[in-house]
Amino acid sequence: MSELLIGPAVANPPLVEELYRSLEDKVRALRPKEDLQALERAYRLSASYHRTQKRKSGEPYIVHPLHVAHILADMQMDLVCLQTGLLHDTLEDTAAKPEELREAFGADVARCVDGVTKLSKISLANREDRQAESLRKMLLAMTDDIRVIIVKLADRLHNMRTIGSLTPERQASIAQETIEIYAPIAHRLGMGKVRGELEDLAFQTLHPAEAEELTREIESKRTEHERWLDGVRSHIEGKLAREDVPARVQGRVKRAYSVYQKLKRQRITLDQVYDVLAVRIITDSVKNCYAALGVIHNEWHPVPGRIKDFIAMPRPNLYQSLHTSVIGPGGTAFEVQIRTEEMHKIAEEGIAAHWKYKEGGKNPHGDDQRIAWLRQLVEWQREMSDSGDFMSTLKVDLYSEEVYTFTPKGRVMVLPREATPIDFAYAVHSDVGHTCVGARVNGSIRPLKAPLRNGDVVEILTQPGHMPSRDWLAVVKTSRARNRIRHVINAVERAKAVEIGQKALEKEARRLGLSLGRISQADLDAAASDYGVGRTEDLYALLGFGKLSARQLLQKLAPEEVPLTEAAEPAPAPRLPQAPANGLLGADNTIHVKGADDVLVYRAKCCNPIRGEQIVGYISRGKGVAVHSHLCPNVQSLMYEVDRKIDVEWARSGSDPLPVKIIIYTDDRPGILHQLTSILSSESTNIRTLEARGDHSRRDESAIVDILLDVKDKKQLERVINAFRRVPGVRDIERLFTN
Repeated sequence: MSELLIGPAVANPPLVEELYRSLEDKVRALRPKEDLQALERAYRLSASYHRTQKRKSGEPYIVHPLHVAHILADMQMDLVCLQTGLLHDTLEDTAAKPEELREAFGADVARCVDGVTKLSKISLANREDRQAESLRKMLLAMTDDIRVIIVKLADRLHNMRTIGSLTPERQASIAQETIEIYAPIAHRLGMGKVRGELEDLAFQTLHPAEAEELTREIESKRTEHERWLDGVRSHIEGKLAREDVPARVQGRVKRAYSVYQKLKRQRITLDQVYDVLAVRIITDSVKNCYAALGVIHNEWHPVPGRIKDFIAMPRPNLYQSLHTSVIGPGGTAFEVQIRTEEMHKIAEEGIAAHWKYKEGGKNPHGDDQRIAWLRQLVEWQREMSDSGDFMSTLKVDLYSEEVYTFTPKGRVMVLPREATPIDFAYAVHSDVGHTCVGARVNGSIRPLKAPLRNGDVVEILTQPGHMPSRDWLAVVKTSRARNRIRHVINAVERAKAVEIGQKALEKEARRLGLSLGRISQADLDAAASDYGVGRTEDLYALLGFGKLSARQLLQKLAPEEVPLTEAAEPAPAPRLPQAPANGLLGADNTIHVKGADDVLVYRAKCCNPIRGEQIVGYISRGKGVAVHSHLCPNVQSLMYEVDRKIDVEWARSGSDPLPVKIIIYTDDRPGILHQLTSILSSESTNIRTLEARGDHSRRDESAIVDILLDVKDKKQLERVINAFRRVPGVRDIERLFTN
């Protein structure tokens, strides 16, 4: 054992010692059987490793692991989890070694700490690659031991609580990752309390103006809301008591970020949100949940279409509850959630609520629905070599809002919102997806691209020998469907490339008067190995994709018969059209291909990327390189063939303004157009076109303003949009991407 493990305890500041002693008190009260000596050893070792380190705030670094352990103790997690929380940064930020942790605390702790550890010390191409590989590693570790992600969520929660000491750029990066990755993971694991706090903290960091305004608007009515909720709560308690339904009733005001999402998604005002106010009824049995629902509907009129039964059909994260919205006293709409005590515990704490480690087991049951999605995700991600592809697929999987559909035999199929019959077909089986030619929804033929709705009964029509269409990639919503379609398309494209490559080699050999029969299979295998591929077929594919010339290969295979003057220089990438030397229309001087300045590059019209934005290049055969914003919805369908993706970057010189189209959803009131155009004038932003019209799709007084404007870069666009959002009456703003 290392001297560090057996040496004298490090003298920590009194506040740090006090923080640890309060952790001990908490663990003793919540989990009296835990070994506090083992907990203290983990604390002492962590303090030793971090003894010279400080956080950005200036406080000793050990304070962070201690707070993480406090969060885990509040979840009543076991000793391994608590020790991992205390030690979770030692492998990443100190000289600690996995074998030392294994020797001191056992294999479980060492494995969990390693699973939480990022790959920051590994040299990868860019930050996105590092982030993707760290998440891959964490997801793999989660499938073996779910405590890895529980510790990581506690770690991220404390980091978000103390994010204020970081630079604005770092704050934005961490908050974006939190809202895109970690909050959805918490949701998928049913940890509603952690998810809610992560979302609210990230919202305050990413959109401080909107968060402050919305919070102020909600807080201005808090006294009125609480008085109203107290009255409703007392009324419901009395009604339930008269019906002999035992229950406790809670009132709450909806979280700011949850309200913000609804305002953006539905483009409505705060007064139109039905569930800003909510009442939760917690009773003792499923029978009494339905009895309570009857009492509520007997007292107040329900809002049509707002009744959801998650008890009969639980969400994939095992969340169960009855939801209804009713028109209450004074015409105020509010939401009612009804659940049992056990359902409430699962809704708040999720997988941590009834963790199997408490009984000494290693892992949750293998069929636990909350991690079934994770096992599928890990299986699919093995097929993805591209980090951007992996990240976008992960976000799609994590963000899915469920739609409940059925097979004709009554099997429930849970799909993401706006999923199509194609997604449904692939959810049934890959072969059903591949051979899908149509769909019958609720007894009627529906287009394969039409989104499914809750309660749809879907029958897939198949045809043997049918193959998926490349166009499907633009409409499917599930990563399972997308990956299966890509796999088939890639196989077809590769088969074509092999055929083209073989014919190109034969044609070039004939031109040079060389007999391919004199070239042995061993020579072909050796050449394949030299070019970094395993088989002759792969060598032909390189020729077919244009990454290798036939003359170059023949010169390597038969150097004595193919003169050096005939051999082409190695081609590192597919041959691309050159940019016109005279600056003809089509060339874009603001973007260039990395490592090549003479390639024709153009900005894709579907998204018109702007300077400062992350961009991706896609080789359009015969046309050059189309450059898309990474946010463009077309990118997913274009990147099915990784071989045609190419690295592009913004040129250092050049500041010509670039066109961007945005849509503003507003109240229909006098003067609002003048306020919007005044902002553009103050920003010295040119307006190319502007169209304002009433929004006839809505019953309220609303309008839509379409503006095509010139901006210099991403920062200027963000300034303009933020200024627009501050105009009273502006409901939502979105940048227009076309398919």
